[in-house]
Amino acid sequence: MTKSEQLEQVKQKIIDDKVCSTLQAQAMSLVFGSGNPDAKIFFIGEAPGEAEDRSGEPFVGAAGKFLNEMLQSINLNRADVYITNIVKYRPPNNRDPLPEEKQQFWSYLVDQIKIIQPRLIVTLGRHSLNCFEPAAKISVVHGKPQSVTLFSPSHKINKFEVILLPLYHPAAALYNGSMRKTLIEDFKQIKEISNIK
Repeated sequence: MTKSEQLEQVKQKIIDDKVCSTLQAQAMSLVFGSGNPDAKIFFIGEAPGEAEDRSGEPFVGAAGKFLNEMLQSINLNRADVYITNIVKYRPPNNRDPLPEEKQQFWSYLVDQIKIIQPRLIVTLGRHSLNCFEPAAKISVVHGKPQSVTLFSPSHKINKFEVILLPLYHPAAALYNGSMRKTLIEDFKQIKEISNIK
């Protein structure tokens, strides 16, 4: 079975398992993820917004355009990477995802990671960072790569080690000049860390 087929199975399982059914009931689409199933770099945001809910694709609004610009600045594009969110349905009024919503989607996210087997996971914002490192503060650890071990009983590989690079969320940096500059600087490390030539 190809990686794309395995990812489709995980997507279908989210639907079959009725994950976050209250969120699902008010959302237009399941925003599962998009990009290269063989990607070396795996981006994780927090939850879809209005534009993402409409299109069914992650990071297609203003923050997504900024992410595309940053990818181009290191000679990559969306076809080279994989992009998803922790929570796969848009929370009402774009509110922050709740801890229990993130928890419900966690094992499916880990399955996505284990199927793709990236060299580098880039967390975008504090919500995705805190799923991996609950006590970490984004203002302290942004731009500092670290090694993490993932566990998921639902996938054949029970243990998987990967490098994690926490970054500010592009949406937070859009209208904050100093944070934008920091994010662009931190972003430059991606190619070096993931050994992409």
